[in-house]
Amino acid sequence: MTCNNGLVIKKCNLPAVVNDNSLVAYFEKIKAFPVLSEEQEISLVNDLQQNGNMKAAQILITSHLRLAAKVAMTYRCYGLPLADIISEANLGLMQAVKKFDLSKKVRLATYAIWWIKASINDYILRSWSLVKMGTSAAQKKLFYNLKRIKARLGLYDNKELAPNEVKTIAAELVVEESEVTEMNRRLGGDTSLNVSVADEDDNEKIDFIVDKSQNIEEKLAIKQEAEYRRMILEKCLNKLSEREQFIIRKRMLVSEPITLNEAGEILGISRERVRQIEEVALKKLKNEVLLALNSKK
Repeated sequence: MTCNNGLVIKKCNLPAVVNDNSLVAYFEKIKAFPVLSEEQEISLVNDLQQNGNMKAAQILITSHLRLAAKVAMTYRCYGLPLADIISEANLGLMQAVKKFDLSKKVRLATYAIWWIKASINDYILRSWSLVKMGTSAAQKKLFYNLKRIKARLGLYDNKELAPNEVKTIAAELVVEESEVTEMNRRLGGDTSLNVSVADEDDNEKIDFIVDKSQNIEEKLAIKQEAEYRRMILEKCLNKLSEREQFIIRKRMLVSEPITLNEAGEILGISRERVRQIEEVALKKLKNEVLLALNSKK
């Protein structure tokens, strides 16, 4: 990871969370790293940016690993391995250390939260469904806020929204009513407990539910399902042409997708031609996914 001044921050000598079974050991390790005072933090940031001291970068990162883990835990009900979410949170933390500017007059923790959340959000959008859930700003806004707003309105079931409910949600999020309806249908089968009880309350519904069984088998099944989805997606992608694969991967399955113009420049074709290929490739991919899933039944 290269800093603005050319420095490279590597993921070396940092505690690693290998899988969900290693989480307890990981949490114990990161508790051992001390919390920095503001003076220590400023000194380390200056040492990193002015002298390229990678030891300073490592101390800044390790001292904030608990913050990254805490943020990651708020995303635990999306059906994805928590170990992977924490790893993505740590990547966001590293990006924050790389980009941090003392002139912003805020602590690194305040600045890092936004990078951590952005990294996790991108990972969830890449992994939550077989084909990327949302690509537009409106879709992303709906993906992360629809359930919270529905919970506030007392709409906990997965039925179709009434016209007045759609209108209310669309007005609050400043999106089209048709986009609200479409996203509600997409999320219909995934009732999440990861929604706040109130708009200004950090407590989530899941925090009020006691897990008496610690259902390891259920957690394993969720992890295996997520891995199966990724395997199916990769298998189906390989059935597309090289050009189709390139467009889908670079436009749909990365945290920073390239534009139609950028794809056209790389492939030596027009922007419109890229759009046409993408449209056809998505149809092929969805058909392949459906065939693969049906064959499993």
